[in-house]
Amino acid sequence: MADTIQQFEHVIAQCRDLFEKKLKDYGPSWRIMRPQSITDQIFIKANRIRSLEIKGVSKVGEGILPEFIAIVNYGIIGLIQLAKGFSDTTDMTADEALALYDEYMQQTKELMYAKNHDYDEAWRSMRISSYTDLILMKIYRTKQIESHNGKTLVSEGIDANYMDMVNYALFGLIKLEYGE
Repeated sequence: MADTIQQFEHVIAQCRDLFEKKLKDYGPSWRIMRPQSITDQIFIKANRIRSLEIKGVSKVGEGILPEFIAIVNYGIIGLIQLAKGFSDTTDMTADEALALYDEYMQQTKELMYAKNHDYDEAWRSMRISSYTDLILMKIYRTKQIESHNGKTLVSEGIDANYMDMVNYALFGLIKLEYGE
């Protein structure tokens, strides 16, 4: 598990670094996004990954790795928006946004460590394309929950689905960087 923690911290640091740089460029402009729009943005990224996996070629020169990073960052944004609600303005500072990013990433990471213990690192035996499919499935589940105004009978909520999407994307980043 020590390697897993080190690898997770490494790829999370890459995601956080990009998030922080984008905050400097744009500020927390994503504050205006409703959760449904964030879900759709994650869908675009996951669908592009699947398309690249199937076609094997990118015509715009960007590969799968930046899309997994985007899924991580939009997933954390989604968790922030669920907790804080969306806004009509960019109503927080970049420092506040980064502190919230760290808080929700910590919660997501703790969930992964708990599941990783119970599942005995089964994710390491999975294919990257399976992470893509699982993210897409979680997106469709999230859309269904959103169409029910966030209410479920027996299933986890939108927040749990966002956390799972983030963790599957982190698995993909680890596999891309460290190999099978």
